[in-house]
Amino acid sequence: MKFLKPGDYAVLMLGALLTALLFAHVLTGGKGATLLIRAGGRVFLQTPLSADQIIRVPGPLGVSLVEIRAGRARVAQDPGPLQICVHQGWLSRAGQAALCLPNQVSIEVQGTHGKGYDSLNY
Repeated sequence: MKFLKPGDYAVLMLGALLTALLFAHVLTGGKGATLLIRAGGRVFLQTPLSADQIIRVPGPLGVSLVEIRAGRARVAQDPGPLQICVHQGWLSRAGQAALCLPNQVSIEVQGTHGKGYDSLNY
């Protein structure tokens, strides 16, 4: 194209890079600070992610084990048949969650700067 000069390409590339960085910053929640555990629709426990621990959460099918280690959390064991919440793996960013629906247990990472965005609240 004869209309664009080398400086124009540099400005376009810089704009694209800046847009990508801002997009990534806005759509990801900050680092998680606390973990909110719900059982049966009620808050079971809210605890900081800074303290390593294993928490036993009772549910209708049995006990789910929630592990907190090195500033992140996961459902280590669950009596549910599909193990979907266990397969979620480690959660560390604000707004991330794992739901053990058959056992009515959920965990959610909360941050100091609010939740990150996902496709549902975009």
